[in-house]
Amino acid sequence: METLIDFQTCLSEFYEKFDELAGRYDHTVQHSSELETLIDDYSTFVTDKQNERIWEQLAQEESGSMHQLVLDLRDKSARCVAVMEKYRALKLQDGDVEIADYFRNIEECIEKEFGSFHVTSGSKVLLVGSGSFPMTPLFIAKRTGAEVVGIDIDAEAITLGQQVVEKLGAGLNIHLEQTLVQDLAFTRKATHIIFSSTVANKYDLLDQLHALTNDHVVVAMRYGNQLKSLFNYPMRETNSSKWKMVDNILRPNDVFDIALYQKA
Repeated sequence: METLIDFQTCLSEFYEKFDELAGRYDHTVQHSSELETLIDDYSTFVTDKQNERIWEQLAQEESGSMHQLVLDLRDKSARCVAVMEKYRALKLQDGDVEIADYFRNIEECIEKEFGSFHVTSGSKVLLVGSGSFPMTPLFIAKRTGAEVVGIDIDAEAITLGQQVVEKLGAGLNIHLEQTLVQDLAFTRKATHIIFSSTVANKYDLLDQLHALTNDHVVVAMRYGNQLKSLFNYPMRETNSSKWKMVDNILRPNDVFDIALYQKA
C-alpha cells in the first residue's frame, strides 16, 4: 500500500465485498469459501506493519466521510465474522473440519488470554459473544477442565454452537445460552469473563458488570486500536472507581489485543 488514496480505495473495496457477502448468507455453506478468503485477506491487512504508517496519516485527517467508512467497515466485518462462524459450524455438521487462517489466529490468541491470571479446573469462565463456533469455550474446557458458559443474543448462533460442542466437546462442562449478562445467574459466580472483540457494546456491559460480579473477577477485553480497529471495537476508558486495567497484552501479529481488568 503506497499512498493514502490507495489505502482508502482498498477500504472501500473491502466494505463493498463484506456488504455483498453478508447479504448472501442463506443458512447454507454455498458462499463460504469466498467469505473465508476475504476475511483471511482482511486479517492480513490489519496486521500488516506497512499499513500502520498510512493508518497514522489517515488518523490525522478530519474527513467525516472517511470516519464513517471506518465505522461501517468495522460493523460489517464483525457481521461477516459471525456469518463465517456459521459456515464453519455448518461444515462441521457435514464432516468438514478444515480451518481458515482467521480461526488459527484466534486460537493462537486464546492460549495466553489471561496472562498471569491462570484458569484452573476450579475456575468459572463466562464468554460474552460466544458465536456459532465456540472455540474459546472448547479450548478452555479441554485444556483446564473449567466450567465455561457462553452467551450470545443470536438464536441461530446458540443452536449451531450447541451442535459444535456436542460434536467436538462431548462431556466437557460447557453451556451455551441465548441471554444477557444481567439475566444470567452464572455471572455472579464467574471468576473469569471474556468479551469477544466484535461485541460492539462491550464497555457498556463492563460498566454494568461491576454490580453483577464478585470482587475478584478478572475480565479479558479483546479489542483493537489503531489499524486493528478496522476489525475490532477499540479500547475505551473505564470508570476508575469501578475498574482498573491490570495488564495489556499486545499481540502485534494477531488480529486483536487483550486488556485485563479487575475491580478498583
